[in-house]
Amino acid sequence: MDPVTILLILFALALVLFATEWLPVDVTALLLLGSLLVLGLLTPREAFAGFGSDTVITLAGLFTLTRVLLRAGVIEWVGVALSRRARNAGGMIRGMLGAVAGVSAFTSNTATTAVFLPVVAGLARRAGVAPSRVLMPLAFASILGGTITVIGTSTNLVISGALPATGLRPLGFFELAWVGVPVAAAGLLYLFFVAPRLLPARDAALEESLRAYLADLTVAPGSLLAGQTLRETGLGRDHGLTVVAVRRGGETHYAPGPDFRIEEGDTLAVEGPPHRILTGKGTLGVFSKSEQKLQVEGAVPVRLVEAVVMPGSPLTGRTLRESRFRERYGLSVLALHRRARTIERLARVRVGVGDVLMIQGPAERVAALGDHLTVLGDLTEAQRDLRKAPLALLLFGGAVLGGGLGLLPLSVAVLLAVALAFALRLVTPEEAYRAVEWPVIVLVACMLAFGTAFQDTGAARVLTGAISGLLAPLGPYGLLAALFAVTVALTQPMSNQAAALVMLPLAIGTAQALGHDPRPFVIGITIAASNSFITPLEPSCMLVYGPGRYRFLDFVRVGLGLTVVTFAVAMLVIPRVWPF
Repeated sequence: MDPVTILLILFALALVLFATEWLPVDVTALLLLGSLLVLGLLTPREAFAGFGSDTVITLAGLFTLTRVLLRAGVIEWVGVALSRRARNAGGMIRGMLGAVAGVSAFTSNTATTAVFLPVVAGLARRAGVAPSRVLMPLAFASILGGTITVIGTSTNLVISGALPATGLRPLGFFELAWVGVPVAAAGLLYLFFVAPRLLPARDAALEESLRAYLADLTVAPGSLLAGQTLRETGLGRDHGLTVVAVRRGGETHYAPGPDFRIEEGDTLAVEGPPHRILTGKGTLGVFSKSEQKLQVEGAVPVRLVEAVVMPGSPLTGRTLRESRFRERYGLSVLALHRRARTIERLARVRVGVGDVLMIQGPAERVAALGDHLTVLGDLTEAQRDLRKAPLALLLFGGAVLGGGLGLLPLSVAVLLAVALAFALRLVTPEEAYRAVEWPVIVLVACMLAFGTAFQDTGAARVLTGAISGLLAPLGPYGLLAALFAVTVALTQPMSNQAAALVMLPLAIGTAQALGHDPRPFVIGITIAASNSFITPLEPSCMLVYGPGRYRFLDFVRVGLGLTVVTFAVAMLVIPRVWPF
């Protein structure tokens, strides 16, 4: 059997596996790469070249820099700042969706959706709107924003990195903006005015299932809360925290009213989910005295965990002070959860079996807690430190500007920023490795190698010759529309990156065979692959699927119209900016 036939058979099998996800996409890609090696269609050097490509390095670096921004609370700070300026909550939701699209142009749309999800849900509650009316638009807005820059989605970077092997120059940093901005603007208008008529109104509660903790937070000098009434602070409305008591000097004010004015040095007993407490600690200018008293060296790895008190624990029936918790374990308790709500001072609460403690301290101390305190979950990466936000923004902005202005190759700019983030301890190497989406890295590297085999064996020439003969009567506009539609169809059952890498050589080869400039067709499949709205299989959509209580057909009903809008704008703009 000749190499072209073998490669086309492998290509068809890979398409089936990508579409059905009978195996994870990265496993399918590795099997494809292994088959090419065993059958002699690729040399080891050609097969493994993709793992050291600029695209893979850039992708891994951007995943890490996004983690740095999240760790510093930068994106959450943007959401909180916008919500604090809200006058009309309904209009503010639209403003928030616009901000989401803007942020997503430079960061992972999945991370953007995850961070903004509780903020947008809070605004919906404030406006008396069901979360299902806003969470799908949130996910769609983050996807739309990803079409604006080359780093907006990993799909854009994958296509850009694959272009040099085909003889074309990579995508410019803002090249996609010519079509991405109009697509995002039209898409947002659809989400503002058309989607609300199609979205279901289903009540959903994002946080009822989360443990509500009691925590003592002291107002620091210069805090945003100082001098404001509880109503003005928006602690409950915007931050999801309930103030159950305020201690000032030796006096405790239980259940303070909305007109109670907070002063520097006040200690607030607040209740809320763990991520709300951690976010508030990072953004509101409050601190935990218990945490301050535990002196931990900066070089020592620190963990934050939830631990449940087991039967027989020496803590049972004693307060944290009486049990000398800090001295015994070398750890600090930031908050306590109990089924029966408590408004006592945290240090005076008598610990009982089944209570859950939010504990912070050196990793080796956490590991040595023993059988009487069982760790339920690790919250270490949920902590935010806004003191590092300016530095995190500087590094990320420097990488974007350096790569965008051509001062450095984007891969070099990103790599330097990651190295500085490690050196300045904005993120640990362990966190960075966990932040990298390794299945995407493996998929990209393997498919780049497949692209090499596709060209070298002549399979690309055979397949594109057949396609060009079929599509030639449609003309360049018809060809662009057909490639766009096929790419959109492929992104529904398979990953965006896989669909893009499958379509790229076909689009380029077909355009060249018909005597057209391949650039507009490359741009078309990039926009098509990056915008997946019809099913909830896109990661951003999966994040809101449960909290919004959506059904599969909800995405078909709303996403189909948005896909048509995206298609129409792309068909109008692309030929004018990138002539055939």
